[in-house]
Formats: sequence, structure tokens, C-alpha cells
Amino acid sequence: MIKTLKFTSSLVPLVLNGSKTSTWRLFDDKNLSKNDQLILINKQTLQEFAKAKIMEVKELPLKDLTSEDKKGHESFSSDQEMYDTYTKYYQKKVDGNTLIKIVRFKLI
Repeated sequence: MIKTLKFTSSLVPLVLNGSKTSTWRLFDDKNLSKNDQLILINKQTLQEFAKAKIMEVKELPLKDLTSEDKKGHESFSSDQEMYDTYTKYYQKKVDGNTLIKIVRFKLI
């Protein structure tokens, strides 16, 4: 079964131009795994904008993210900004101990 991932409109061009090659997901309800096929959806329009394949999945607490983990992902000015952003996205409190799933993907 093909899984879907939604991205905010501002991230769609970054995915399409290859500068965004990973997404961070919290509270993963899709059981995202290596080699999964994905349909990428614009969250605002609900339109498909690309297909991708998961190349790697890694799970760890947010506070343990390394600069290597952050490659291919949009950056935050501080850890607090990152926690606030994900708290807003997920409507749940997010802090350094919240588990994050780093999903590296390749467009196909």
C-alpha cells in the first residue's frame, strides 16, 4: 500500500528542487519504514505534487539531533523555535524528550 505524506505549501518547492530530502515526523501513525513508496501531498490544496521512496528512517529524541540528522531539512533558529513549531503542527506539547522520526526520501 502506498502511504501519503503532507507538506505545507512553503515546503513543496524545496522538495521539488531537491534541497529538502528529509522530513521529521512525530507521533508516527503510519509506521513509515525504509523502502516505503510515498505520495507527497500539498497540505493546503490536498493535491499530489510528487512521488517518493523512503531511503532511511531513524528515530531519536529531538534533543539528540546532530548536524548530520538535520541535513536536507529546513533549519530552525533555536531548539525552542523547533519545539514551538512542532507543538503548533501536532497540537501536542513537544520538547527535547519527544521522539522524532527522521525520514530521508528520494523523489521517483
